[in-house]
Amino acid sequence: MRDRLSLGASFWKLWTSSGLSNLADGVFKIALPLMAVQLTQSPTLIAGLTVAATLPWLFFALTAGALADRLDRRNLMLWANFSRAVLPALLIAVILLDLGSIWALYVVALMVGVAETLYDTSAQSILPQVVNKDQLSRANGRLYAVELTANQFIGPPLGGLLVGIGVIAGFAVPAALWLAAVGGLLLLPGSFGIEREQKTTLRFDIKEGLKFLWNQKILRILALMTGIFNFASSAASAVFVLFAVGPASEMGLSEIGFGLLLTASAVGAFLGSFIAEPVEAKLGRSKSLALTILGCALFVGAPALTSNPYVLGPIFFVGGVLIVLWNVITVSLRQRITPNRLLGRVNSAYRLLAWGSMPLGAAAGGLLGQWLGLQAMFGIMGVLTLALLVMMPILTDKAITAAEASG
Repeated sequence: MRDRLSLGASFWKLWTSSGLSNLADGVFKIALPLMAVQLTQSPTLIAGLTVAATLPWLFFALTAGALADRLDRRNLMLWANFSRAVLPALLIAVILLDLGSIWALYVVALMVGVAETLYDTSAQSILPQVVNKDQLSRANGRLYAVELTANQFIGPPLGGLLVGIGVIAGFAVPAALWLAAVGGLLLLPGSFGIEREQKTTLRFDIKEGLKFLWNQKILRILALMTGIFNFASSAASAVFVLFAVGPASEMGLSEIGFGLLLTASAVGAFLGSFIAEPVEAKLGRSKSLALTILGCALFVGAPALTSNPYVLGPIFFVGGVLIVLWNVITVSLRQRITPNRLLGRVNSAYRLLAWGSMPLGAAAGGLLGQWLGLQAMFGIMGVLTLALLVMMPILTDKAITAAEASG
């Protein structure tokens, strides 16, 4: 039995690979829109990048979950990261051949999104095979620390700096980092497949995962709430680059300044990953979740009220803390409730609701930003996030504990 405070060597190998993978993701997701704004100033077309990148969560998530319960989860993560390394390299070739266009960016964003869907589903499902159940909050906190630090703290300014040097550098570095993450996963010992008692069809597997999620009221409500928040935050983030970057924008930031502003939420997320466990213990899960809704409503809606980066920076910082608090509580709860043999499918079904809303939100953000203006769109999404408080009477500590005990 592992000591509760010691997460073990296998966890730290997974942690290292996750950090490299998320650093690549952070650089790439900044480089892509910064290249896009060199090709178009249309809010709808810019938002389309986020639609393309997140669309696989709507159409491929359930299949990815079924595969994560059928195949070795580490091997799926390996192939997903290898694919993500190849795609930016292909984009570099397109640029060098002077064939770059917004449509080429869409294709690459979509394919990277498919690989991300497979990787993230497998990554959340493999964790209970690496640490004990009573270590999940701590392990998830440590993973969020490195993931968010790499993805949002180091990745955005690095991506802005690299694109400032040259677009090719902005795509070459994430390709190399994803390859390094593959190397890290190869060091993780053991087999991470799930023993299957009988042969079943892919359709049956997907249906079984959906049924389990539907019968777990707490997980079902949390998935719906996360989906609504992700709709709102995707709407805001999809066009925030137009609000922030360039002399004609409301904020007038440079590419590097844009990356630095986004690090405020990453710094908060880094802190949140360490304090989530004690805050959860001190306030209880219900109050902690309600607190996150209040902070996240401000996080999404604040640009409707101000374009001052010195005001938005602290708000983004607090938002980062609270988003991680939500994630640590909800992900750990899902991992405790769900049997390991179903975890890939339940994770994917959950994310179909929670993340499948992101392309819809990005599209809505682009359209509303075009019709009503960007600040009006930010305000609408802030109010939508605040409305999640109406669901909190369902999520009492007693109900959450009872759901956890059923797992």
